[in-house]
Amino acid sequence: MTRVIKIGGNEMNVAGFLEELAAQVAGVVAAEPVVIVHGGGQEIATLQTRLGIEPLKVDGLRVTDAASLDVAEMVLSGRANKQIVRALLAAGLDAVGLSGVDGRLLTARKKEHPTADLGLVGEIVAVRAHLLQRLLQVGITPVISPISLSNDGQTYNVNADEAATAIAAALGAEALDFVSNVPGVLAGGELVTRLSPDETETLIADGVISGGMIPKVRAALDALARGVPQVRIVDLAGLRGGGGTVFSEEAGQ
Repeated sequence: MTRVIKIGGNEMNVAGFLEELAAQVAGVVAAEPVVIVHGGGQEIATLQTRLGIEPLKVDGLRVTDAASLDVAEMVLSGRANKQIVRALLAAGLDAVGLSGVDGRLLTARKKEHPTADLGLVGEIVAVRAHLLQRLLQVGITPVISPISLSNDGQTYNVNADEAATAIAAALGAEALDFVSNVPGVLAGGELVTRLSPDETETLIADGVISGGMIPKVRAALDALARGVPQVRIVDLAGLRGGGGTVFSEEAGQ
């Protein structure tokens, strides 16, 4: 049984988050192997601005030109990745940081969009799953930046949610957790503990799920559709326990 945990870049900037994450992951690893996939969107935008590069998005997807790709690779495969690895090592775990480029772990192609050119934004077409499996077999926790490589040698920026979903599907993972800054899907201020795809679509149509939560639940539903049996949106406090909103094919709101 393998669990994939996706960490958003925004959460990483919260004081004490990485230390608490490492403690939580150490508890999970005691019971099952874990692969971590991370983003770093807020820090990418901050560095772009500092370098005079205007961040652009289309439908929540970051438009990436060559200069922006350099920034994304520096942040994701460099600083953010090593921050997580350091925290895990300090918590007593054996962790190794990789990007999708390393060992051609993640193969990507250019991501098409119906109304805009996203530039050097990619989508995953292949995962070298056995490389991750070998690391897990010897007790190493992989920490993965979603920067990936195409078959023709072009580097692409890949959405971390999509990368986590592709990795979970390729590994045949039993569970995928999207760690968020909220405890899960809320309806009337109350946590919805279980949702089926149909129930989720109803809550979106009714406006209960809105704004930034929509892409989160869409990623969860995509993971379900790709064969991951249990997907959660959960905050750090609920990661080790039974917290969060669990998405499964069975109804149960």
